[in-house]
Amino acid sequence: MKKFDLQERLVKFSASIILNIGMLKKNFATEHLTKQLICSATSAALNYGEAQGAESRRDFIHKMKICLKELRESQVNLQILKEADLIDNKTKFEAITNECKELVAIFASSIKTTNK
Repeated sequence: MKKFDLQERLVKFSASIILNIGMLKKNFATEHLTKQLICSATSAALNYGEAQGAESRRDFIHKMKICLKELRESQVNLQILKEADLIDNKTKFEAITNECKELVAIFASSIKTTNK
């Protein structure tokens, strides 16, 4: 995997959430959850950019952990939307959910490897 591939995946993940928010049922709960989801998904991408400019190994690990935290928040948010039956196009959101799971696994593994 090239260095920029992970950043590209995070950007595409964030963009896919933004582009597909319209597929959710409209109510107070989805309005609240979608704002949170956009914040957490985009934060993961933005913090990964910060990690690339980390000043030390410790700083890099800290920023990667923030990315992981934000991705896990996104993952739970997507689970809530699904469980509450607030998704109109479940197929499209299943792909987004799967990408989020993969990104969580990548970051968790990267952090473990970097800590060794």
